Amino acid sequence: MISVSNRLQETKEYYFSKKLREVAQLKKEGKPIINLGIGSPDLSPPEEVISELVQATKADGAYQYQAYKGIDELREAMCHFYKTHYGIEVHPDKQVLPLMGSKEGIALISMAFLNEGDEVLVPNPGYPTYQAATKLLNAKLISYDLTANKSWHPDIEALQELDLSQVKLMWINYPNMPTGSPADKDKLLELIQFAKKNDILLVNDNPYSMVLTEEKFSIFQLEGADEVCLELNSLSKSFNLAGFRVGFLVGNSDFITAVLKVKSNMDSGMFFPIQKAAAKALRLDSAWFDTQNKIYKQRRAIIWELCEALQLKVDKNTNGLFVWAKITTKHTAEELADELLYKHNIFITPGTVFGTNGANYVRFSLCVSVEHLNQCKERLLKLKAV
Repeated sequence: MISVSNRLQETKEYYFSKKLREVAQLKKEGKPIINLGIGSPDLSPPEEVISELVQATKADGAYQYQAYKGIDELREAMCHFYKTHYGIEVHPDKQVLPLMGSKEGIALISMAFLNEGDEVLVPNPGYPTYQAATKLLNAKLISYDLTANKSWHPDIEALQELDLSQVKLMWINYPNMPTGSPADKDKLLELIQFAKKNDILLVNDNPYSMVLTEEKFSIFQLEGADEVCLELNSLSKSFNLAGFRVGFLVGNSDFITAVLKVKSNMDSGMFFPIQKAAAKALRLDSAWFDTQNKIYKQRRAIIWELCEALQLKVDKNTNGLFVWAKITTKHTAEELADELLYKHNIFITPGTVFGTNGANYVRFSLCVSVEHLNQCKERLLKLKAV
C-alpha cells in the first residue's frame, strides 16, 4: 500500500476548495445561492490591461519559457507602483521578485527560510495558508492572538514572554484580513524592533492596501523594516486579476536572492502576455482605484444593512475587501453560516475558518453586485417579517 507523506496527516484541504464544491452542487440542484463568502473580484479588469494581454500573445517568443525573475518591464512597473503609491524606492534588479500569486510566495518564503522544527508565529485569526505552509514543511506553528481590544494587532508584551529561541519567521497582514483592521504604524514599529531583537523574519502580506484605504500602507515606510522584513503584494484584488495569478515580493537583496533560489527550481517563468498585461496594470494612476472604491463603498453600505438585520456588530473604521462582523445572538459562527446557506441560499464565511479567535464572527465579501446584495437584503427582510 502506497501511503502519503506524514506532513499530510495534519494538513486539511483548503476550506474554500471543499466548501465551494458544495455550493456548486447546491446550484446544480437549483438553489439560487448568492456567494458572499469568497474574495474573488467580480468586476472587470482595466480595458487597457486586457488589450495589452491580447496584443502580447502575438509577440515573438511569447510562448517560450521566461526568465525566473520576470521581464525587466514587469519588475520596473512593480517598482513604479511602490514609488507612486507608497513613496518607497525599490531596486528592480535586486529588491523585487514577481510571483505566480501571493500563495506561491508564502510557500517559497517558507521553503527558503525554514528548517524542520523551526518555529513560526502565525496570527489567530489569519489567512489559513500561513498555517498550511508551516505544517507542510514540518515546522512548528506558534499561534499568536489578535483580538478586538488590541485593534487586531499583536500583543508585543505577550510575544516577549514566549520562548523565542526557535522562532524563525512571523506572518503579519496589514491592512488585515479577515478583520479589515488598518495598519497601526506605531505598533508595527514596535514589532519591527521585536523582530530585530529576536532575529525573526517578519513578513507582511499586503494585498488589500488599495481597497477602501485612505492611506496606502507598506511595511517599508517604517524605520528598520529593510533589515528584517519581506512584503508580499498582489494584483488579484487591486486590479480584478485574481485568475492571472500575479503577485510579487519586495525586500532586501539577500532575502530576495534566497527566495529566488527556491523559485528557480519550482517553475519556469510566468507566461509572457500575463507579464506584459500586469506591467500595464501597475502603471495605472489613482483614478482606477477611485472608481473601484466607489463601487465597493456602495456594496459595503448594503452589507452593513445585512449585518444590522442579522443583529451583527461591525466596526466601520476598517479597510479591504471584506466586512468582519461580530455575532450578538446565541448562534455559533458555523450555525449562522449554515442557516444562511441552507435556509436562505446565502453563503458567508464563518470566522473559525481563520482561527479560534474568529469563533464569534462571520465574514462577508464585497465581490458581489448591488443587485445580488439587494436580493440578499430582501431575503433577510422576509425572514425578519416572519
